[in-house]
Amino acid sequence: MQPDLVGLEISKGELKRLTGFDTEDVFRPSIMADKQKRIGFFINEALVALALTPIIVGFIYAFIILPTLGSSNLLGVILLIIVPIAVILGRSLWRKLTCPHALTILLDEVDKYHAVIQAIDINDQLATSGNSQSNIKDREQIISALQLIREDLVRALKSERILRDNKKLLANNQELLVNNLANLQNLQVSNQASEYGQLLNQSLQIALDVQAELRNLRKV
Repeated sequence: MQPDLVGLEISKGELKRLTGFDTEDVFRPSIMADKQKRIGFFINEALVALALTPIIVGFIYAFIILPTLGSSNLLGVILLIIVPIAVILGRSLWRKLTCPHALTILLDEVDKYHAVIQAIDINDQLATSGNSQSNIKDREQIISALQLIREDLVRALKSERILRDNKKLLANNQELLVNNLANLQNLQVSNQASEYGQLLNQSLQIALDVQAELRNLRKV
C-alpha cells in the first residue's frame, strides 16, 4: 500500500474505541447482502454457540435436571440441540435491542469508505505492474477527499456515542457536528469519467450520507 494510503483506514481497534462496541458484535442488515460477510457472520455465530453450549448445558444439567429429575440422557441430548439455537437467537435479539440504528448506518459508511481505499490500492498495484495508467493529480484529489471524509466519519462516530451515552447533551453542538462537505465539493478531477473521478463521486456520496446522519443525530 502506498504511503499516502497508510493511516487512512479506520482500524477495528479505533472503531471499538470510538463506538464502545466490538464491530463484530454489531448486526447490520448490509452484512446479509454480502455473501462473503454473511458466511463469515454465520460461521462466527456458530463457533460462539458451540463454545457456550457445553457450559450452559453442563450448568442446566448439573444444577437443575439432576437435582429434580435425576440422570437423563434424553434430556441431555435435547439440551445439546436446543441450547445452541437459543444462544444464536438470543444474541441476535440482544444486538437488535442494544445496537443503535444510527451506529449501524455509520458503520456501513465506514465500510464504503474502506472499499474506496481498497479500490485505490488495487489501481496503484495495476499501475505499478504496467497494466493501468492514472492521472497523478486526480489521485491526489481523491486522497485529499478521503482525508476529509475520515475526519467526518470519526467526528460522526464520536457524536453518536456521546449522544447515546448522554441523552441530555445538546445535539446541535457545532464543534461536534461541523463537517467537511463544503471542502469536498470544492475538489475537482480533470476527468469525471476516469477511475478516480468515479471514486471521488463515491466519496462525495459517502460524505453526503454522513452529513445526513449527523443531521439525524441533531434530532435525537
